[in-house]
Amino acid sequence: VIDADFDAVIVNPSDEELAEFGKRVRDESAHRTQLRKLRGKIARTRDGIAIELQANIELPEDARDALEVAPDLLGKRLCRGDVVLRISEVEAYCHPDDSANHCRMGLTPRNAPMWGPPGHAYVYLCYGMHQMLNLVTNRDGEGAAVLIRSCEPVAGLELIQERRGGSVGPNALNGPGKVGAALGLSTGCSGQPLFDRSDLYVLNAAPPERCLVGPRVGIAYATPAHQRAPW
Repeated sequence: VIDADFDAVIVNPSDEELAEFGKRVRDESAHRTQLRKLRGKIARTRDGIAIELQANIELPEDARDALEVAPDLLGKRLCRGDVVLRISEVEAYCHPDDSANHCRMGLTPRNAPMWGPPGHAYVYLCYGMHQMLNLVTNRDGEGAAVLIRSCEPVAGLELIQERRGGSVGPNALNGPGKVGAALGLSTGCSGQPLFDRSDLYVLNAAPPERCLVGPRVGIAYATPAHQRAPW
């Protein structure tokens, strides 16, 4: 028996040694499974703020509808480098019947990341200046996402202020373009996984005690019904 995990080799093991070895392997396997579920204990920022995490919002194979994912994102942490933001407002762009969805006209080079897989970023340029961050949802190939519309700063305030031209207070991050600027995003971030903590990622956190629901904004091109939809 080669006990690689415990740096030992057992030659001609007895029944007792085999039983002990089996128990240790089972214990270690259970421990590793738990570690994979937690995927970390503490994430620390340069500001000295510690954030307890439970992996991310969902595993990459999760393919829930945008309308289910959207409310679950509220309160979660968006992280990139030293900047950590708390998600405070989102909008869902659904599949298949949503005339405000970027994928409504089919696959294009711009919207390709929105078609999946889920759990990845879709970042697009709006008005030639605003980087808009979306989290891709639904099954691979369906074309749906949740727009991150507003956030609150948790860490990296000086860098956020620098990127936002010195803007502070409630208006500093109350728009998707402002969120993209605070995180230093570009369309090059599109397609990145948001669950492996390699660059831009989402961390679990306590949900808000209550939330408000209303229609989306800035979608005058959509049908009246979809403009009024509380998504």
